[in-house]
Amino acid sequence: MQFSEFLGQVQHRLSLPGEGEALRATRATLTTLGERLQAGEANDLAASLPMEIDRFLTAAEPGQRFDFAEFVTRVAERSDTEPQDAVYQAKQVVALVAESVAPGELAQVRGQLPDDYDPLFEFVEQEPPSA
Repeated sequence: MQFSEFLGQVQHRLSLPGEGEALRATRATLTTLGERLQAGEANDLAASLPMEIDRFLTAAEPGQRFDFAEFVTRVAERSDTEPQDAVYQAKQVVALVAESVAPGELAQVRGQLPDDYDPLFEFVEQEPPSA
């Protein structure tokens, strides 16, 4: 997926007025996620994303430990939104990332996060169980 297509999808899913707002929501979510993940996992996830977006995951100081409430607070501050809007935006951005990366990549991301992050993956389609 190309950068403009990715931002267009974020803009559409979040009913945002412009690409600037879509970029802000994407940056806020991925920068915060990049801070929470270990460096190797952030790099793996970033590898399948457009280069204009992948840097958000990899530019942050990785491996920080914070709960989902702090994740939401950081995303809300970075995107200049209310926490409930930040949660929805983050869910939509993560769902689009899941559609853009190799199958199973998001499962590895989930494996690094505690259970309180489960709401972040609400809109991600579940992979069918392996036989």
